[in-house]
Amino acid sequence: GVGPEELGLDRFSERLRRGVREVILATNPTVEGEATAHYLAAQAAQIGVHASRIAHGVPMGGELTYVDSGTLSHAFSGRHRVAQTDPGSHPADESF
Repeated sequence: GVGPEELGLDRFSERLRRGVREVILATNPTVEGEATAHYLAAQAAQIGVHASRIAHGVPMGGELTYVDSGTLSHAFSGRHRVAQTDPGSHPADESF
């Protein structure tokens, strides 16, 4: 496995203390990746830095038949509304 030394956690904390407002976490969607993201988010929170994660779920072109329940669960939790546009309006006029 990958330990704290390999991740460079001391450098991570140093960087967060240099005026960073947000850290975007992109870890593998595995138990280890989830644990690492949770740990890093907690470290960021202690310093007052907002932590967010990239979205993950059903891949583009993926077949729902082959998607496991964990991936589907992440996809549902990251869902967002579909913009309803007036046929005469330009999509750029819509805001979320």
